[in-house]
Parts: sequence; C-alpha cells; structure tokens
Amino acid sequence: MPLPDACLDAVFRTARTHNGFVDRPVTESTLRALYELLKWAPTSANSSPARFVFVVSREAKERLRPALSAGNLDKTMAAPVTAIVAYDLEFYDKLPRLFPHTDARSWFAGKPEHILTTAFRNGTLQGGYLILAARALGLDCGPMSGFDNAMVDAAFFPDGKVRSNFLCNIGYGDPAKVKPRNPRLDFEDACRIE
Repeated sequence: MPLPDACLDAVFRTARTHNGFVDRPVTESTLRALYELLKWAPTSANSSPARFVFVVSREAKERLRPALSAGNLDKTMAAPVTAIVAYDLEFYDKLPRLFPHTDARSWFAGKPEHILTTAFRNGTLQGGYLILAARALGLDCGPMSGFDNAMVDAAFFPDGKVRSNFLCNIGYGDPAKVKPRNPRLDFEDACRIE
C-alpha cells in the first residue's frame, strides 16, 4: 500500500536541500534512531560499507574546517551536525556476519578494484538512505561535495581503511534560507520503458 501523500511530500516532494538551520540541537538519541532506520535499506550482499561520522562537537568541527570550500564553510560550521558519509575498504571482513549463508568474503579479498567499486557504490546508496531516513524523522539535510576528501580522510580516517564520499549537514532547517526549487527532468527526459 502506498504511503500517504503527506509522508511522500516530507521525504521527497516538498523536502528541500537546506543551507541553514535553526538553533536547535540534534540529540544523540535522534542520530542513533537515524542510523537504526537507514541500516535496513538494501546493499549488495548486505555489504553495508558506509561509515558515518556525526561531527557535532566544536573540536571536531574545527578539524573539519580546513577541508571545506569557501561556499560550504559558514553553513557547515553553523550546522548542528555534519555527517561525513564514508565507505570502508575492508567492509568484506564483516560479510561472514552480514551474509553468513555463503563465503561472500572470498568474492572481494585480494580484488582491490572490486572492493573499491562495491564500497563506493553501496556506500553512496547508504548516504542516500541517510538523507531519506533523516527526512522521515523530521530532520532536514544539506548534502554537499565542495571539500577536500584527502584532508577529511587525514583528519578523521588516518589509517586509510575508510574514505570520505560526501558531507551532509543535518538539523532542523531554517525556511528563510531555502533557495527557490530548481526544476527536475520529466519522465521522458530521464526514462524509457523497453
């Protein structure tokens, strides 16, 4: 059964990318609820390679600061939470637990290109799930690139086993700072049925 229009609006149709947030913290329990929701969405072989760092403290924000582009600096430093959406290049070590009915770890071990492709693709999917789950919980998001991945990785993932993909500011959006909605492609421009 389809979800009610109000739910579809909140997650998709009227949800917006936010560039500013009201002064209201996002609690740890809300961040935990966010992960508990998004973790159920599918990834290939249940690989779940995404790793999330919820940057909340002033100290952690300062570690993030040098990596941010000028256009993303102020809004990110002011956001209640900035999620670093990353992917684990050793995700396959968890497959005996996550995909126990076959030896899925052997599909990846010693195959760096396959590891990278799978980790990046499925980690990106999980980043999208993060945005949808946040919206479903009443949060607003401002996903972005516009940062130096190598600097973020050095500051937050120095062992090199995890790599950053994109950032997503999370909080309770300030409607006054939302830009006008841009158009989207029509079905005929983006799809075909064969």
